[in-house]
Amino acid sequence: MNSFKHTHHAHCESGVISSMLTYHGFKISEPMVFGISNALNFAYIPFVKIGGMPLVAYRSLPKSIVKNIKKNLKIDMKMETFSSLKKGEDRLDKLLEEGKIVGAQGSMYWLEYVPDELSFHFNAHNFLIYGKKRDSYLISDPVFAEAVECSKKSLSKSRFSKGAMAPKGLLYYPLSIPKEIDLKPIISKNIKKLSKNMLSPFVPIAGLKGIKKLSSAILKLQSRDKRYAKLFLGNIVRMQEEIGTGGAGFRFMYASFLQEASELFDDDKILSDASKLMLEVGDEYREFALVIAKAIKSKKEIDFKKISDMLLLIARSEERVYRKLLEFKR
Repeated sequence: MNSFKHTHHAHCESGVISSMLTYHGFKISEPMVFGISNALNFAYIPFVKIGGMPLVAYRSLPKSIVKNIKKNLKIDMKMETFSSLKKGEDRLDKLLEEGKIVGAQGSMYWLEYVPDELSFHFNAHNFLIYGKKRDSYLISDPVFAEAVECSKKSLSKSRFSKGAMAPKGLLYYPLSIPKEIDLKPIISKNIKKLSKNMLSPFVPIAGLKGIKKLSSAILKLQSRDKRYAKLFLGNIVRMQEEIGTGGAGFRFMYASFLQEASELFDDDKILSDASKLMLEVGDEYREFALVIAKAIKSKKEIDFKKISDMLLLIARSEERVYRKLLEFKR
């Protein structure tokens, strides 16, 4: 058995990468992983449905953290998917026999250790598999406080779940990591890249334009069926607060990244100030979710304009962060 130790993180994919690289000797925090993989984002995609409701995403696409860390840190990271369940099971067992710890993607719904209140069909959940005990696997799921065990049947169902973002048994693990990595140029590049992408996205459903598009869609709920309107609003909260760390949590994590980056650049004031502004954005997202939750439960008429206007204010607050970050010239 290897010497891997479970660590509780805020989000699944960034948590897996932080634990994996730290285990292999390159100690890196989860916020730093999140920041240099350019994972923060916003997208409102009405033509992609999750549980019948439009997709609202607060970070980049699943697998992008793994791929961007691989690219930005020049890590030789192997990523494997499989054409059959049997091939995926056999490959996992072989890697564990070799003493490797392995990142995996699967559906939360089929993982037997996930409590009912968090169990839903979401195929982009990430976790680490670090050992096997008879017919059970030892799993370090970053969003859980303790390491867990999972049966082969449950794990295979999760890894080969069908539907949107089907994981196809995805496994990933580093083959080699550079001995010397200078984070400063990587940090600078990705801060600029993120800020420009959020301020001037290529498509009108992403970045700040995506936030404004969702605000407009909320206002249009005034003329829709009440049941649909409540489901629509409830989906926003679920995507924000329950899937991974959602909108507020991702903003808090990016604020932590900016603070850590500030210290790396000799207490840079621009980064420190931007970190504080991003914390305020996170608080605004939390308040936004709370107002929606209360509106859905209340017997009173929903004030869609109030909710829509709150989101527009969040867009303005986020804009201040990215404009501040573009002042960072190092």
